[in-house]
Amino acid sequence: MLKVLTSSCLQNRFHAVTTSFTPQVRRGPESNAPLLQVLGSLRSSNSRCPYLYRRFFCSDSTDGSEPTSEAKQVEGEIEGGDADSKASAAIVPTVFRPEDCLTVLALPLPHRPLFPGVYMPIYVKDPKVLAALVESRKRQAPYAGAFLIKDEQGTDPNVVSASDTEKNIYELKGKDLFSRLHEVGTLAQITSIQGDQVILIGHRRIRMIEVVSEEPLTVKVDHLKEKPYNKDDDVIKATSFEVLSTLRDVLKTSSLWKDHVQTYIQHIGDFNYARLADFGAAISGANQLQCQQVLEELDVHKRLQLTLEIVKKEMEISKIQESIAKAIEEKISGEQRRYLLNEQLKAIKKELGLETDDKTALSAKFRERLEPNKEKIPAHVMQVIEEELTKLQLLEASSSEFNVTRNYLDWLTALPWGSYSDENFDVLQAETILDEDHYGLSDVKERILEFIAVGKLRGTSQGKIICLSGPPGVGKTSIGRSIARALNRKFYRFSVGGLSDVAEIKGHRRTYIGAMPGKMVQCLKSVGTANPLVLIDEIDKLGRGHAGDPASAMLELLDPEQNANFLDHYLDVPIDLSKVLFVCTANVLEMIPNPLLDRMEVIAIAGYITDEKLHIARDYLEKSTRETCGIKPEQVEVTDAALLALIENYCREAGVRNLQKQIEKIYRKIALKLVRKDGKIEPQNAGVNEVKAESVHISDEIKSKEETQAGAKSVEGTNDDKPSENVAEALEAPVSQMQKSTDEDTHLQEVEEVKESEASKTIEKVVVDSPNLADYVGKPIFHAERIYDQTPVGVVMGLAWTSMGGSTLYIETSLVEQGEGKGALNVTGQLGDVMKESAQIAHTVSRIILQEKEPDNHFFANSKLHLHVPAGSTPKDGPSAGCTMITSLLSLAMKKPVKPYLAMTGEVTLTGKILPIGGVKEKAIAARRSDVKTIIFPSANRRDFDELAPNVKEGLDVHFVDEYKQIYDLAF
Repeated sequence: MLKVLTSSCLQNRFHAVTTSFTPQVRRGPESNAPLLQVLGSLRSSNSRCPYLYRRFFCSDSTDGSEPTSEAKQVEGEIEGGDADSKASAAIVPTVFRPEDCLTVLALPLPHRPLFPGVYMPIYVKDPKVLAALVESRKRQAPYAGAFLIKDEQGTDPNVVSASDTEKNIYELKGKDLFSRLHEVGTLAQITSIQGDQVILIGHRRIRMIEVVSEEPLTVKVDHLKEKPYNKDDDVIKATSFEVLSTLRDVLKTSSLWKDHVQTYIQHIGDFNYARLADFGAAISGANQLQCQQVLEELDVHKRLQLTLEIVKKEMEISKIQESIAKAIEEKISGEQRRYLLNEQLKAIKKELGLETDDKTALSAKFRERLEPNKEKIPAHVMQVIEEELTKLQLLEASSSEFNVTRNYLDWLTALPWGSYSDENFDVLQAETILDEDHYGLSDVKERILEFIAVGKLRGTSQGKIICLSGPPGVGKTSIGRSIARALNRKFYRFSVGGLSDVAEIKGHRRTYIGAMPGKMVQCLKSVGTANPLVLIDEIDKLGRGHAGDPASAMLELLDPEQNANFLDHYLDVPIDLSKVLFVCTANVLEMIPNPLLDRMEVIAIAGYITDEKLHIARDYLEKSTRETCGIKPEQVEVTDAALLALIENYCREAGVRNLQKQIEKIYRKIALKLVRKDGKIEPQNAGVNEVKAESVHISDEIKSKEETQAGAKSVEGTNDDKPSENVAEALEAPVSQMQKSTDEDTHLQEVEEVKESEASKTIEKVVVDSPNLADYVGKPIFHAERIYDQTPVGVVMGLAWTSMGGSTLYIETSLVEQGEGKGALNVTGQLGDVMKESAQIAHTVSRIILQEKEPDNHFFANSKLHLHVPAGSTPKDGPSAGCTMITSLLSLAMKKPVKPYLAMTGEVTLTGKILPIGGVKEKAIAARRSDVKTIIFPSANRRDFDELAPNVKEGLDVHFVDEYKQIYDLAF
């Protein structure tokens, strides 16, 4: 506990007494240390707040006992701060009692009185007063009187500001100041002076009597003593206990008192009743008049009662504070409380690295995405993005609108605005890439090279819509992928087969739950460039459902005039698709709506002839299938004759998908054969073509012996440089071990022989030729289309187009019965309406021609005829069988067979004109397949035939006709 420093002013001597609140005075360095620390902290304090109250407790010395050497040492330590103090410390002090100090400087206190035993810092602005205080310290009389200043008359002390009060004090001098001070004050010791800050310690109560000197104000004082009281009085005891109890309660509820009460906790038993009352009033928040009343009260019992009122009031204030806090807390609604908890949860998640929905982090992520292409983003799009980012910051993370806005921004910022991939304008390189991937298809490749050439001359590419049409399996989808590789564009494919929802193309409205953008926006996000190649598969199989017509929705997507400002329902901002190259695939063009077809550039892929299929099978299909099955090239040989037989008898369709299936079937059977034969095949390593085969007949015993022998060999190899050691080991080896090594040599020789025989077996190839092809793929599906070596009377070979490609078709006519006026025609062969009409036209035209050539022949008028087209299980229809039917009817009527190896195609009008047909390439391929030497085509199809590849036209004698009379001359 702090010690008291007292001295006599009149004797100008220094008197220091250190006493504790305990009856005994503590000695030694232990008691010095706390005091020095406290006073040192006071001296070094830099706080400039004029009314900061730092209160510590000092015991009062009421007796004039001699100071101990310890007290002198303490005073020397206190005064050791500055040079003046050091000078005065040299004077040996004489002890005087504090009550002998009768004349003091009057220091005004603006806010609260100073109680005995309490520290208080004050600021002295008057230089004369400050000089007087410094001088008194030099004279070893560091004492002054601290008096509370009275409020001005007619003013409310609670309303006047602190600065006004302080200003009024500094203006007061002499008797004016004397009249404004309360009579009762405190004798205070000046412990330190730093600048204009003076720290005082209260000692005892004093009363002003009269003015001694006006400037600075010096007053004559009288020392006051408490009235005598009985320490054992029960009323006083009870009052003091109540004060203590209330102080404890206040301490529990208010944290403001904790600093002040720490000393009180440590020394609660050391207070006498008078000091307890002073202590309670000093640390309370009571106003200055109440505190002044406690200071002026000399009756200890009454002083305790005043203090009790003050601390009770303090207790009530604490309770009011607690109730206010509780009311405020209850006022916070559940939503606000949830908000606070959510913010805390976010902070916790952020610390743990689990933060996902932080709005600031989201905005930063979106802005980071935009940064690389910020200059390329259109202004209207950037405006929408900025508005949505602002909206995101204002929304609650728990609201549904927040998730909608976040997803919308996610799509908007993920699109490659103005970001294009570098295109390949090298025609030769593109041609090489296209030839690597596909054999033939010269017309498709030519069109792509034209596209690249135009792009190179313009310096920029533009989007086009190419439609690849053709039968299944001709490679339409893989052509699209090759085009993308040749152009160095990103590739994206989506199939619209059976698509019936417009939202798949145009996107959903954002208001719907689970709304998504359309396929094109998903494509752009996926590929990351604004000029990809988009393959729209199966465009002829677009559905039409309750959700609109997707074919009509595709118009905006594919129209070059509209897709520069394509509007997706979800994004609701225009997107530029003018640089996108669209490639569509379709099997039948008739299924595509005309407005959609009008926007496309159609490239027909007719299919592959036998030579092309042979090249494709050898160079592409067989190679990939062999790698898929894990078979090495030296293990299998499939001859050209086998492939040719496979194409002719099993895979006659236009595409090569079925051919690939048959080749896979062959290689699967070869793989099974190899595994059964060899027992075990080592897995093929990439880039390693060594044949590794092991016999499954080697026993575990032989294997272990082989390992032992190998180990023995390695030992011999390492010991070649040490013959003496080898000789020693040989001499020491027992006879049985030598016998064992001989047996191992024998076994090793057997193992090597088995290995050699197995390797020789593995090297033997599996050969697939036309005679044993049926063992791998079963019986032929197609038989030779040529039924007759020499066509009989009434039979003519026609050419037809089917979804499988071209085929030859016999038309047979037979006489049922003859009789006067029995002329009629019966048609069979599952013919469609068009072919039935063609048969009626043929019957009429043939009668006209017969009448011209043989006027006396009345065959058609008197004959009931039956016209049949073989393979009745296959539906047949199309406008290209008219001339074949006429020739068949005339052959029967004139009893003349047509020329051998002749085939024809074309529709005939009633006047005998030949109309053009389709599928020239397929029909030419089918004619070659059936060893036809002479073909008759309509004249209008001459250009189609001239465009065919030389290998298709080779060996064909083709005639182009305008009227049937030309066919008559060629056929008969």
